[in-house]
This record gives sequence, structure tokens and C-alpha cells, in this order.
Amino acid sequence: MKTFIYILLLCIPTFFFAQKKPSDYFKNPKTKVLVVGSFHFDYPNLDAHTTNKEDQIDVLSPKTAKEVAELVEYIKKFKPTKIAIEAWPNWNANQKLKEYGEGKHREERDERYQLAMRIANELKVNELFSIDAESIWNDLQTKFGKTDSTFFNNRSKDYDFKSDDLISEQFNVFFKSSEPKNFKSLLDTFTYMNSKESHQYGYGAYLSGDFKLREFDGADMLALYWYSRNLRMFRNIQKIPHNSEDRILVIAGNGHAAVLRQLFSSSAEYDFIEFSSLK
Repeated sequence: MKTFIYILLLCIPTFFFAQKKPSDYFKNPKTKVLVVGSFHFDYPNLDAHTTNKEDQIDVLSPKTAKEVAELVEYIKKFKPTKIAIEAWPNWNANQKLKEYGEGKHREERDERYQLAMRIANELKVNELFSIDAESIWNDLQTKFGKTDSTFFNNRSKDYDFKSDDLISEQFNVFFKSSEPKNFKSLLDTFTYMNSKESHQYGYGAYLSGDFKLREFDGADMLALYWYSRNLRMFRNIQKIPHNSEDRILVIAGNGHAAVLRQLFSSSAEYDFIEFSSLK
């Protein structure tokens, strides 16, 4: 009888035993996350891609200030309960948020004031989470010495995110075309910057140019510096107290946003929300 049942099972079409989709295994309630990749409103020009003075916009000018207000209203549709920003702990974000609520810092151009604090103030979110982090590369340099380590000096030599190969030049044109002056409004700029395709190529920018330094030095530096820093920022977001009812807004430079998109989209803990989907 047992042999008969075994043979019968072998004859049953395999579709009766179809494997579930990977997502079917992760039905736990997830925390919604909106990552808003931004350019730096005050143009510190500390990144590899810099913006010429004549191409910069003034977010405090009457026309652009209206566009900032439109962008803020759009992001508020997400209804965040927690807000994370690209800032170091010693930036004292929550002291500044308190002062913002008292009417200070309103003329600061930094997007942490113009977007994060404004949204927090208007939605009565009384805390900001500073998520910036040093990389393992910085830790290793501190531990072993910044100037006397042949190993570290050899790995990092010429690694500055600036290259003149064909692909890198194409990325330069792409980034320049993404500047706000090429769009009719800031909301249009942010919708473009935060699209899946834009983030895909923004992430890809780190896989050319200096990534090809020598045999593995460029690849090692990407892992030890840039990717490590973003993984630590993601870990800092994980440490924000949250449950499935929370909605976390993350405002960071768009280079970070491209990596964070990948991490949040792959996480079984979070539900990544597309910027363009807010209603």
C-alpha cells in the first residue's frame, strides 16, 4: 500500500507543489520608508560633482521659495512619524529643531532646515535622527595611522572619485543635466533625481572611473570607504525605534539615496516607498 501511494505521488503534476514566491515567506508587517535624495541646497561643493556658481539656485529667492513650499507639501503626503537626516551627532539636530520651532534658522539654505525641520515642525514631529557615519576606512586609518601606513597609502592613492575616462565623462554630463536649473520646478527635479532609473545610474557611477584603479585598489576603496559609510548609515536607521505603524522619512544626499534604495528594497524589515507614488 505504501509503495502504491509513493508511485501515485510521483505521478501528480509538479504544479501542485509549486514553490511560493520569495516575498510570500516574509509576511511580517513592515515599516514604510521614504528616502528623499537631495542636492545640497547651500552648495558646499564638497562632493566629486560640483555645481558652478552660475548654475546654482537660491532656495530663499521668492520664486524658488515657492517651489520649496510645494516640495515640502508633496513630501508631507507621506505623513512621516520619524525623520532621519544626513548629519553627524555633534551637529545637534534636535537643539536646532527646537530653535527652529522658536522661529530661528528660517533663513538657512541647508536642506536639513528647508526640508527636514520644516516638515518636522509642521507635522509636529519633535525629534530628528542624525544618521551620518564614518566608514571602516576612517576607523582603520585612525587605528593604524594616517600618514605612516604604506598599506593604506597605496590603496587610496589617486582614489578621489574624479576620472576622465569615457564612462565617467558620460556621468558628468548626466549629473549636470540633473541640476535644478534644467527643470521647471524643484518638485520635478526631485521626482527625476529619486526615480528608480536615476538612482540606478547614480549608483553605477561608483562602478567606473576610480573603481578600476590598479587591480583591486579601486574596488577595495569602494567597499572600505563609500559602501561602508552607507551601510553604517543604514544601520543607524535600523537603530531608530520603530514598529510597523511608523513611517520613516530619510533625507540625504542623492548619492547616499541611491545606495539606501538598494538596501531598503532588499530588506525584509522595511517597505521602500517610491518618491513618485505619493498621493
